Amino acid sequence: MEELINKYFPQTSAPEKERLLALQDLYQYWNERINVISRKDMDNFFVHHLLHSLAIAKIVSFPNGSKILDIGTGGGFPGIPLAIMFPESQFLLCDSIGKKIRVVNEIIAAIGIKNATGVQIRAEELPGKFDFAVTRAVAKLGELLPWVWEKTLEGEIDGIKRGIYALKGGDLSEEISAIPHKLLAKHVKPVVTEISELYDEDYFKEKRVIFVAR
Repeated sequence: MEELINKYFPQTSAPEKERLLALQDLYQYWNERINVISRKDMDNFFVHHLLHSLAIAKIVSFPNGSKILDIGTGGGFPGIPLAIMFPESQFLLCDSIGKKIRVVNEIIAAIGIKNATGVQIRAEELPGKFDFAVTRAVAKLGELLPWVWEKTLEGEIDGIKRGIYALKGGDLSEEISAIPHKLLAKHVKPVVTEISELYDEDYFKEKRVIFVAR
């Protein structure tokens, strides 16, 4: 696992690396008590969860002081790995299922993440505004974007376009075509990045990150 961090994220500081490496044992502990990760994925935790979540960090460097919303975080992905990698940004991880948020907050506390909090709430009910939203396979884009569109600020922050980053699999052409036209009228088309161009592992052959600028 450490070799993969060094390979793909050589700039990672020692404290960040220590926290990333601590996650597998913590999730193993909590998953035996409150099931939030399938056994198959737990056996491939580092690739299926950590590297997958951190694909977003290969595409964008969240500016210091930015606010990021993780929609439908489940057990804490992609929010917890991203919060570790961007300690000067603030992360709010939301999910409607209480037991998942319990695990999220237990893990955040266990490794001393100061810039992330988990809350049990539906994304569309959240107050406040965010610079970015991140998510992993929570819903189709046509359903997801209306939930968070008005919660995401427009324009740029420190020269970086604000918007929504979604981790997705498979052919996205149908999903993209179903995005409400009014949400894209003022913007360029969504940008799709093949995660297989970022990582060598076979698992990522059909995995993608889609960015919709706000």
